Amino acid sequence: MNEITNKPQKVTFSMAISSASYQKAINNAIRDPKKADRFIASITSAVSINPTLQECDPATILSGALLGESLGLSPSPQLGQYYLVPFNNTKRGVKEAQFQLGYKGYVQLALRSGYYKNLNVFSIKAGELKKWNPITEDLQIELIEDDEVREKTDTIGYVATFTYNNGFTKTIYWSKQKMENHALRYSKGYAAKKGYTFWEKDFDGMAYKTMLRQLISKWGIMSIELQTAFEQDVIVAEEQDMLTMAEPTLAPVTDIPQLPEDAETIPAEEPEKPAPKARARKAAPKPQPEPEEEAMTLDDL
Repeated sequence: MNEITNKPQKVTFSMAISSASYQKAINNAIRDPKKADRFIASITSAVSINPTLQECDPATILSGALLGESLGLSPSPQLGQYYLVPFNNTKRGVKEAQFQLGYKGYVQLALRSGYYKNLNVFSIKAGELKKWNPITEDLQIELIEDDEVREKTDTIGYVATFTYNNGFTKTIYWSKQKMENHALRYSKGYAAKKGYTFWEKDFDGMAYKTMLRQLISKWGIMSIELQTAFEQDVIVAEEQDMLTMAEPTLAPVTDIPQLPEDAETIPAEEPEKPAPKARARKAAPKPQPEPEEEAMTLDDL
């Protein structure tokens, strides 16, 4: 008779999110049952269409998703307010999902704070820049009126600017070369030109985000939400462990349980059923992924 071995089944995200412990964590974080149901549907759908994200530790996916929800940011891929980025955590030997704020998320949180009358970031095309005085912040540009022509024209720099409600204005300008040097300095993956980094997938998007971080962190007023977003938005300096850029999705709670691989799950509609006690572990620490390489600080940007 052949010996039958029962290997524990790997807990998928769909299994984890339907467990009693995860349902409890979601309900504790999102008090409104209808919002909780929409959250579950959205994050489950987002993970199901991203094979690499499916391989990540479910607890890190849920942590990132709940952080995005707590900040009131939209999971819409079209809006691109934040991302869940899969990466290898070689210390733990697992793949984890890392929350990263998109530049549109910075704009949304800043404007929502009520301090800013206007906040903008945009690229400057060849021939548009007429004058830039960094001391007086006198910026003179003549935009190319034809959108199709402007779209095809090379970018030479980036501008970020805000105006407070009291009329105070701050403007910064970086040349394309300065932004390129910044990317090469802080992203070894980009310097190696391996094709998987954010800088290679969407250079302008990363440039806009860098400009807003420079502008708001040094001269802007930050609400509690914006401070939380800045603190949680970990940018990995050594990007060689990055796997792929995830689709923008839903993504803090500090008590998301880590499920054992043989944990049983229950249907979402039965949240009262207790989770199995066997091999259960204590709540995970505050969900800030710890990639192997040292993360950049806000000052580094």
